Amino acid sequence: MFTSSGGRHCLSPTRRAETLAGWALVLPALIGFTLFYALPTLRALQISFTDWNLLRPSSYVGLANYAALLHDGKFWNGMRLAGYYVLLNIPLQTVLGLGLAVAMERLSKSLFVKSVVLLPYLLSNVLVAMVWLWMLDPVMGLVNNGMAALGLERQAFFGDADTAMLTVAGVNVWRHMGLVAMLFLAGLQNIPRYLYEAAALEGASEWRMFRSITLPLLRPVMVFVLVTSVTGSFQIFDTIAVTTNGGPLDSTRVIVHYIVQNAFSFYKMGYASAMSMVLALCMLVYTVIQMRILNANESDLA
Repeated sequence: MFTSSGGRHCLSPTRRAETLAGWALVLPALIGFTLFYALPTLRALQISFTDWNLLRPSSYVGLANYAALLHDGKFWNGMRLAGYYVLLNIPLQTVLGLGLAVAMERLSKSLFVKSVVLLPYLLSNVLVAMVWLWMLDPVMGLVNNGMAALGLERQAFFGDADTAMLTVAGVNVWRHMGLVAMLFLAGLQNIPRYLYEAAALEGASEWRMFRSITLPLLRPVMVFVLVTSVTGSFQIFDTIAVTTNGGPLDSTRVIVHYIVQNAFSFYKMGYASAMSMVLALCMLVYTVIQMRILNANESDLA
């Protein structure tokens, strides 16, 4: 409750203690966000208006870097490839994650099963990429040897321009599917059971209950999964750096790989920062649009 003293309102001791506890819980994350995200972003914005090769003092060039990227075909090709990767990765990852969550919620609540499902995500991206690179090796790989034993033709996978991006997307679907499943599982466990019981009494089929109850009530989780997954997919770098390094024939040179290449191979830090700012703006616009379309601030349980 609020009390009045001298014309001013102050918090009660209980309310003040709750406020302090809330700030204490938020403060570590706020400090981390400020040090590792906010300040570097502001620094990158500053660098984007300069010409800096890391070896000499930077010089101010205004909007020249932004004007240059408008006519850079490799920049737009990187954005196109990142968008293509998102289309390959996100729908399959989301559908498989949701199906796996429903299966775990219906068939097994074992902690061991959940641990196994989440295990690929707990491995580092570099480790996962190296394991799959060895397994899919055209000559020595376990997968190709198995295909040859079955009389099938060996595939280049990472080494073919037509299949490289598909293979990268498949590896990352395998790695992130478990995390998506666990997020959906948490959302499923928050849906009241009486809604399904009432629908069953009305004669609703399993599919009708899934479409009319489960999917609408999973909307907040769906928004979180889509926003974080799409943003993370546009930032894919490590899997490609380990397996294809942007090849073959630039078929996997996504935008972040091109940005890193400009910054640390071509020493165009200002230009790389400008591209980073454009990518960040695109992700911000996508996030706002996605949250508005799916009404992320509303709940169907209200």
